[in-house]
Amino acid sequence: MRIKFASPNAENMNYPDTYSKEEQLEMDKQYDVLLKAWNGVKKEADVELVKKAYEFAALAHKDARRKSGEPYIFHPIAVAIIVAQEIGMGATSITSALLHDVVEDTDYTVEYISKEFGPKVARVVKGLTKLSSIDFQNSIESIQAENYRKIVNTMSEDIRVILVKLADRLHNMRTLDSMAHHKQLKIASETVSFYAPLAYRLGLYAIKSELENLCLKYINPQVYNSLSKQLDEIREDKIKELEEFCEPIKKELINIGIKAELKILERSQSSLWERMHKFGLSIDEIYDAFVLRIIIDCPIEEEKIKCWQTFGVLTMFYRPNNSRLRDWLSFPKTNGYESIHAVFMSKQGNWIETQIRTQKMDIVAERGVMAYLKYKNDVNAAENSLKSWLDNVIDLTNSSDSSAIEFINSFKLDLFSDEIFVFTPKGEMKRMPKGATVLDFAYMIHSEIGNHCIGANVNKKLTTIDYVLNMGDQVEVITSQYQHPQEKNFDFLITSLAKSRLKAGIKDYRKSFKENGKDKLREFLDRLNVEFTKPNRNLVVDKLGLAGRIDLYYYVAIGKIGYHDVEPVFKEVQNNSNTLLKILTFGLVGSNNKTEKAKTEKTKVTEGNDLGYTISTCCNPIPGDDVVAITFPNEPVQIHRPDCPKAIQLMSQYGKNIVKAKWQFSEDIAFLATLKISGVNKMGFGSELFSVLSGDFKLDLYSIKMQSEGGMVDVTVSFYVNNLRQLETVIDRLRKMELVKKVMRIDRNIES
Repeated sequence: MRIKFASPNAENMNYPDTYSKEEQLEMDKQYDVLLKAWNGVKKEADVELVKKAYEFAALAHKDARRKSGEPYIFHPIAVAIIVAQEIGMGATSITSALLHDVVEDTDYTVEYISKEFGPKVARVVKGLTKLSSIDFQNSIESIQAENYRKIVNTMSEDIRVILVKLADRLHNMRTLDSMAHHKQLKIASETVSFYAPLAYRLGLYAIKSELENLCLKYINPQVYNSLSKQLDEIREDKIKELEEFCEPIKKELINIGIKAELKILERSQSSLWERMHKFGLSIDEIYDAFVLRIIIDCPIEEEKIKCWQTFGVLTMFYRPNNSRLRDWLSFPKTNGYESIHAVFMSKQGNWIETQIRTQKMDIVAERGVMAYLKYKNDVNAAENSLKSWLDNVIDLTNSSDSSAIEFINSFKLDLFSDEIFVFTPKGEMKRMPKGATVLDFAYMIHSEIGNHCIGANVNKKLTTIDYVLNMGDQVEVITSQYQHPQEKNFDFLITSLAKSRLKAGIKDYRKSFKENGKDKLREFLDRLNVEFTKPNRNLVVDKLGLAGRIDLYYYVAIGKIGYHDVEPVFKEVQNNSNTLLKILTFGLVGSNNKTEKAKTEKTKVTEGNDLGYTISTCCNPIPGDDVVAITFPNEPVQIHRPDCPKAIQLMSQYGKNIVKAKWQFSEDIAFLATLKISGVNKMGFGSELFSVLSGDFKLDLYSIKMQSEGGMVDVTVSFYVNNLRQLETVIDRLRKMELVKKVMRIDRNIES
């Protein structure tokens, strides 16, 4: 049945009677906001398409309400406003945003959307429609990971899919208050693991920053609230210092004819926490909690000159720290980001972070990929880098035959990590993830070059295949026809493209041994009076823990697997017919040794635990900490702190496995906590510290490690406590010691 829509020129919208008069007025208001947020030329046909989509969405969602109680239609309107205003997209994307949940949440189909709104809109809506367990007959390991993979695959076909999805996720995060706590943790973990890094890679820095901040608010509210309070305490003084810092710069820029706007910016709580957690700093020790951004108004052809002239003006008044200079003008980031980051010493004796960029660079930095459209006549390195990144996405999706979880982990490793620039012998620049090796580079150039690589000349010096490349290296790969792909080379690779090509190379190489291996294996089975059938060969593969029959033939051909390895397989089967039946029925696919080993180790860890849960050693939560419980079949429930990286990874991939958990305080159970203490390296420091911990508090110490350097000493000490209150009391007491300068709680595995 086709629906008749009102003309876009009608004075009033046609609303179903499920909306109250007040709700209809608010919907009219939000639609007007959408039209105002939609910048650029609006063709009549485009306006008609958007209004038609709006009325259709209002009809399709007429009976749906959000958890907050408001009509569901407010969500797609809000997503469309973000798409138009904060990302700067056009009619197709706005229409897709209004319709993005229709196929998923109602009975309307993608085919219907295509008929009514065109194939472009239908393609985007289809890409935004989440998969469900029904699509896989409930057999899939992680629906979340499969949805991530679908988004990545669709993104390589139409970038609008992920841009609308990011707008959808941003609005969901902004309205997360009404959700249950375990749902908040699931959505926030997905966001910080996948969507925020993706926003960064697409240059949507403002969206990335807000997403990360909202994630911190829900994953670690204690830290978020504490940092908010600390920022309130230092804000006035920091702004005053930066205003004084700006005065001579403003005057000199005017004198030399550079038009510029000077902004004082405050870093988000999540950005500050990332630095504090990574480097063990307090907020007072973070010099760039507040940043000076200088935005220059100049023609595109003068951008670099004006930026460096402005840097020169700063050096007239303040001394720079050259070790912290970052030149993103000469080497724009893959997401198109361009700027000069420079640090200067203020008159008050504090380091000041400055960012120098033009108006165009600032728009691109904040609004990302769609901002390129405004400057499409400026074919620069930044625009080309976006195409390069999308090409990498396509290569990755085409070359991967792994599970969804493995694929997404590889995708994040390759495409979310920091990058370096290296050069070929002819001077062609190549982008690679930070940490990439010579062998990664060789496989990036070509599969055969990687398969036969034996080393490289890096900056005219001979290096091995495992040499980690640095920014600006020039690499000439050395190959040999006698070299062949080997399993051990996986240890020298970090990029998924290289790993995929090495895997294919090994498979092709081992296929050449197939006939020789089959002949030898047939001899072994004949001696055992066992038929040379596919089930029997699969049985050998399974029992020896191999990936497949190609590997079996290869190892037999080169003598790594002999008769003495094959004989026990069938003797065991002959001794247990039940086992044979079970293997023949269910075990015809090779097992994953790593998985089995992990399960075995897990069992050992949890032996004797009658509580039904395990306290995870990766983050060592103690009573009083916020905790999350994650359950898997036939395993004890895992208890983590919500901000634990392992917990975030699990929640982002297995959100349905999150269960409610709350501490019940008890003095009978002790939990391991670890502190890092920095103090003055003076005689008596160690004995006083030990006296406080063991004497005053009578703590059961697990381990203590002291390392001195110069006049300072660092101590890492682990001990057992009953709850968070007791730990905080210990920390307060240690901070009052005369020789102690800093005390912070850490995860014990960081130091192991």
